Amino acid sequence: MNLPLYSKQQLALRNGQDKPQIWVAYKGLIYDMTDSRLWRNGKHYEHWAGQDLTDELPDAPHTDAVFEKFTAIAKLG
Repeated sequence: MNLPLYSKQQLALRNGQDKPQIWVAYKGLIYDMTDSRLWRNGKHYEHWAGQDLTDELPDAPHTDAVFEKFTAIAKLG
């Protein structure tokens, strides 16, 4: 899988506010959540898009299997 590399600063812009894309990172991969109804306006419960959610997932009511529904579009570097 040859994915482009994005910095944390580039990821931060894809928060549904600064840019229309809604991206989140998990375990080094960036996922596009733009089409997810659960990420309207870049917010999912108390979580904001444009961030690395790896450390926050243990507190979520779901497992990391939720990321299987989405396509990894880039690597976080």
